[in-house]
Amino acid sequence: MRIGELARRTGVSERSLRYYEQQGLLAADRTPGGQRDYPDAAVDRVIRIQELFAAGLHSRKIAELLPCMRDADGGPSEIADAKLVAELTAERDRIDRMIGDLISSREVLDDVITAASQPDDRPVNLGRPG
Repeated sequence: MRIGELARRTGVSERSLRYYEQQGLLAADRTPGGQRDYPDAAVDRVIRIQELFAAGLHSRKIAELLPCMRDADGGPSEIADAKLVAELTAERDRIDRMIGDLISSREVLDDVITAASQPDDRPVNLGRPG
């Protein structure tokens, strides 16, 4: 399939697809005219890449992990090993820390919203001496 069709089927821009190819995350054959020609399996691969980016992984880490994952369901491939488990565990721990930080930030915002929403019995000073 051509790059436009892959972009349409995955909701990913053509520019992103070219970036994925440049980073070694996605492969395409070339037509005699030089256009990219992706296999049908590229749809699952792009979805998997998007999920990994959404999880906070960078392209280098994704390039290391993709060979160890099945595109169709994200499960481990035959070459998945203890190193993959350790790396994924470290990534999950990093994400957990980020979630904790976000929860703390939300709690601070909740406190500010609550404080700002309380009725205030003090007169409003509009810049005039009191």
